[in-house]
Amino acid sequence: MKLILLSLMTSSSLAIAQNTTDANKATPEKPKLTQEQLETKFKTTLTQATLTGRWCAIQEGKLSPEKKDRYSIESVSKIKGDQWLLKARIQYGGTDLLAPVPVQVKWAGDTAVIVVDDFSLPGGGTYSARVLVYNDTYAGTWSAEDHGGLLNGIITHAKESAQKSADQ
Repeated sequence: MKLILLSLMTSSSLAIAQNTTDANKATPEKPKLTQEQLETKFKTTLTQATLTGRWCAIQEGKLSPEKKDRYSIESVSKIKGDQWLLKARIQYGGTDLLAPVPVQVKWAGDTAVIVVDDFSLPGGGTYSARVLVYNDTYAGTWSAEDHGGLLNGIITHAKESAQKSADQ
């Protein structure tokens, strides 16, 4: 009996391994982008871009109701290494300013992760964030001195928005 069970288990394992190998052969591998290509794509994705989505706070270990969120990025430039500068339009309360925001950009494979550490807004507190950017979407987490939360949404560009308005 043990011999029959062992034989069945071995046959099943070989069949699964063969199917897995065949499936891997059927799916062509996507060519990997070079670091320069990844950085160019990142810059293009965020230049003249609007990030529109939702955010929520984390309060006492629970998510608050979501609120609408919107960020505008005028330009993106690499300084050196993983240091970048985002020129972002920041609007809060009665304030509306174009500010240079120094960030680090780390890479998780082909996905950019924007790292903001202790960025101070005039009259608006100090913030840190980790935001990933992938295929015209963003998602991340942020924190301030006494609170924090989550954010996510889509990335559009001025010419795309104008075209969508013209089509409607």
